[in-house]
Amino acid sequence: MSENIDSVLNVSTAVSPAEEFQKNALISSEEQYQAMYKKSIEQPEEFWGEIAENSHWFKKWDTVRDWSNRPFAKWFVGGKTNIAYNCLDRQIAEGKGDKVAIYWEGEPVGDRKSYTYTELTAEVCKMANVLKSQGVQKGDRVAIYLPMIPELVFTMLACARLGAVHSIIFAGFSATAVADRVNDCKAKVVVTSDGAFRRGKVLDLKSIVDAGLESTNCVTSMVVVKRTGNEVAWKEGRDHWLHDLNDVSSECEAEQMDSEDPLFILYTSGSTGKPKGVLHSTGGYMVGTQLTTKYVFDLKDEDIYWCTADIGWITGHSYIGYGPLSNGATQVMFEGAPNYPAENRFWEIIEHYKVSIFYTAPTAIRAFEKWGEEHIDKHDISSLRLLGSVGEPISPETWNWYYSKIGSGKCPIVDTWWQTETGAIMITPLPGIQALKPGSATRPFFGIDVGIVDEKGNNVPNNKGGLLVIKQPWPSMVRTIYGDDARFKETYWERFEKQGWYLAGDGAMRDDDGCHWILGRIDDVINVSGHRLSTMEVESALISHELVKEVAVVGYKHEIKGQGIAAFVTLPADTEMNDEVRKALKMHVRTDIGAIAQPDKIYLAEGLPKTRSGKIMRRLLRQIADGEEITGDVTTLEDPTVLDKLKQQNG
Repeated sequence: MSENIDSVLNVSTAVSPAEEFQKNALISSEEQYQAMYKKSIEQPEEFWGEIAENSHWFKKWDTVRDWSNRPFAKWFVGGKTNIAYNCLDRQIAEGKGDKVAIYWEGEPVGDRKSYTYTELTAEVCKMANVLKSQGVQKGDRVAIYLPMIPELVFTMLACARLGAVHSIIFAGFSATAVADRVNDCKAKVVVTSDGAFRRGKVLDLKSIVDAGLESTNCVTSMVVVKRTGNEVAWKEGRDHWLHDLNDVSSECEAEQMDSEDPLFILYTSGSTGKPKGVLHSTGGYMVGTQLTTKYVFDLKDEDIYWCTADIGWITGHSYIGYGPLSNGATQVMFEGAPNYPAENRFWEIIEHYKVSIFYTAPTAIRAFEKWGEEHIDKHDISSLRLLGSVGEPISPETWNWYYSKIGSGKCPIVDTWWQTETGAIMITPLPGIQALKPGSATRPFFGIDVGIVDEKGNNVPNNKGGLLVIKQPWPSMVRTIYGDDARFKETYWERFEKQGWYLAGDGAMRDDDGCHWILGRIDDVINVSGHRLSTMEVESALISHELVKEVAVVGYKHEIKGQGIAAFVTLPADTEMNDEVRKALKMHVRTDIGAIAQPDKIYLAEGLPKTRSGKIMRRLLRQIADGEEITGDVTTLEDPTVLDKLKQQNG
């Protein structure tokens, strides 16, 4: 049995940046990249020390990097800073007080607000004083369960300003998930809202938190934002309306934080089912997110930047919260869904604000294509100059559509690979110099020493899949799993403990040009008759068929092969799934990849089981393909009825 992941991806033709874009890019030559990258790997302390000088420090560090107690890294040891100060006060000091920091767009059409850096600073200081009135001090944990409203940004930055540790919980998680996270981090205060708008309906968020807090005993106060006006239950002494507490000063001095003081805890899925509380600290995360935002997005002062993620996920923390604001950017923040009240909502927003940088997920891009180009054609989106992709590997077919239709064949796409644990982007094109390969995240960012190895740690040849490892520490890296150092070591470091390498949990391939291809999670690798195939590659082949609008591929238990391949495909509304269509799709994969990758089962999926954030719940698809009962939490599903329709089929 091969220890490597067999890669059968057809490498597409590279697309070079336009001459005009390259000429004006912050990094505009291969020589500039190579010199900076070489220094970042060979002289990391000198490189990162120079980069960190661009941030504000109350006290400069004594040591740039301490890697003596592996795997517990320390960065900018002895330095004192505050990330909220860097996002707010420093921007005002540099003359950006009157510049718009956030254009906020609510779900109800026309519900709009904007905040300059001066206004945002005042709101953050007021929220910090509200939290102080509820007993929050440096080191306390604050749980935040809010929709994408301005108060979410106010609260996270207020926590950072005070030195409190925020734990943002995606406002689509169940009461049980809320309880698990609040109990694990022992949150003192919860900030939530009465409700949230979702496709014209009101979701009662407070009742979810109320139910979660029934099984907790650490929370002393709940601060409630009035967003939707729905009636809510009330617990006197614990619950407080924000507007009743908000008669406070708009000034609050930023706490001087040690570089290694905790900044936030963000829970992410673990293979055991118990969420992992990924802990990030202050100084290194600040430096990493600031630098990646600047160079990956080629960020200019005049740009209007929009990341469509929810702040409940790491993408929103790093590339809505801290990265753009620490660069003094103007950004759009959106509360609603991309297809409410109609499928043209995103393009309407881009046209209205003249968005120039657009960062979204392949799941959304596939939905845009499926909904039809007529929704895009209604709007002038020519302000776009750079596109981004995040969250999962993007197939070459989806990449090409994104590039040609949304980018009009002129906008580079930064296809970014990184994780909750890495804190910041790790593998990405730099858009002014990189010849882009559809589907490839291309090359490592500064300071990121990438290896692709087999199970024993040996480098695998080019064009052969292997395990993705990072061979050197980097500033924004996870410090530990909150309260569980042993699990931190076991999950990320145990397999290559001797070498001191971080195991990313993803498979990857490097081609002959040095470009990296992410092949999906190691546990999303299907072992078919001894051949290990990435689900992403089979999906890429299927999506290239003219009938397939969306697809998800999983492995299932196969009596002969060990694992078989099950594909869940969405077809046009007027197309029936029959033996002829199944045969055509199987032959298409066979032709595109080879017989080894031909799906054994093909299900018609009118819709795929997705969370409200758009993530496909592949665990449920595996259970369906294996003929098992659906188990585990399904409360975050956007549409639970899709499961019933899938279970009625045999594939």
